Amino acid sequence: MGYHRAGFEVVGVDIEPQPRYPFEFHQADALEYLAEHYQEFDVIHASPPCQRYSRITRISSKREHPDLLQPTIDALIAIDKPYIVENVEDAPMTNYLMFCGTMFGLKVFRHRLFVTNPQILMSPMMCNHYDRSSSGGRNGDQKHPEAEFITVTGSVHPIAKAKKAMGIDWMNRAELVEAIPPAYTEWLGGKLLRAI
Repeated sequence: MGYHRAGFEVVGVDIEPQPRYPFEFHQADALEYLAEHYQEFDVIHASPPCQRYSRITRISSKREHPDLLQPTIDALIAIDKPYIVENVEDAPMTNYLMFCGTMFGLKVFRHRLFVTNPQILMSPMMCNHYDRSSSGGRNGDQKHPEAEFITVTGSVHPIAKAKKAMGIDWMNRAELVEAIPPAYTEWLGGKLLRAI
């Protein structure tokens, strides 16, 4: 949604069906689709599954998750087009931008890393949630159920509150937990449009 708001025509690809996705959608393996269709696009955004590097997964799951981050970055480098790769803050990425909802006036803590080509080396601003109460996490950050700022993990919050905090109104809870606020990609999209 953020790229759409910035002025891009958006096409989504995922191996799983996405019935609430608001733009053109193709159900396919993303890397296979990229290899076959990359020439049709001006910019590629990739969000490889993050479970391998997610703190929540490491705490709650014994299952081994594949590393899809590096194969995705390698595929994007090989096609030599502008790209952005997004993942969780413990992902092994270098020269990244780290975004948080508080940087965009949102009342959600959602740290995500972005690697870009062309490189956009300036963050929009500093993260702004230190010394504020939060509610809803599973890692000891629960303070008060009516706190102004929230994390969107698990099923602690009413879905309406989580959607409002993220700036997303079209997803269900399972999708929302894995989403990033559109404000992040709107900011990146504006920078990319100027760069290309």
